[in-house]
Amino acid sequence: TVSDVPRTDYPGIVDYFTNFLKLEPQGKIESGNVIVGTNWAQDAGIYEFTMGVNGAKVKGRYTFVYVFEDGEWKISQHHSSVMPEGTKPQAITESEVKDLFQLWNKALATEDPDAVAKRYASKAVLLPTVSDVPRTDYDLIKDYFVGFLQKKPQGEILESNLTVGHNWCQDAGIYEFTMGATGDKVKGRYSFVYVWEDDEWKISHHHSSVMPEAFLGPAPKPVVKKEAEPAKEDETVLA
Repeated sequence: TVSDVPRTDYPGIVDYFTNFLKLEPQGKIESGNVIVGTNWAQDAGIYEFTMGVNGAKVKGRYTFVYVFEDGEWKISQHHSSVMPEGTKPQAITESEVKDLFQLWNKALATEDPDAVAKRYASKAVLLPTVSDVPRTDYDLIKDYFVGFLQKKPQGEILESNLTVGHNWCQDAGIYEFTMGATGDKVKGRYSFVYVWEDDEWKISHHHSSVMPEAFLGPAPKPVVKKEAEPAKEDETVLA
């Protein structure tokens, strides 16, 4: 599956599995199509591997051709390939990217830290607004929201800048929270990077920070260059 080199002899086959077995794979056939011949048999279909080292699941297409040799059935030909449609990006529009924020915002409204933490991907990183500690796993992310949700926050995006990639997308800009517990309003800068994981969009990276000019003073505004106006042709004045 993961080598361009055909393995046509014993040392080549051993070499491939020397690396592949480091992932601690275990396979399961999801669908198979069997043909039986004279001293040969074929099984072709789709299987899925669970990698013991990280829990990742990988589907592939397979073909096994077995032959009867030395008194037992052995693999004569084994073809394994990735699912070709899996390489297609998950379609999403810019308006749908913007709507992903509302899934997170609705999770905040439940006031359940577990519900919010589940909006984050398996290897997510949260750099929160009011904690110096990067939150790099489920437990740390949940721990942050245990405190934050006590303020009963609800967010609103004020300015959004969107990017769509291959099975990922980004939304960065400025949002404002209204704290239901006190009525306070707090603006912040945000960036969300979403990835397609487990058949849904989840937050892979979330960086939230206070508006810095409130603490550091106003920064010079960027100079926006205007396009030069076309020169006017001399007008002919008739007497």
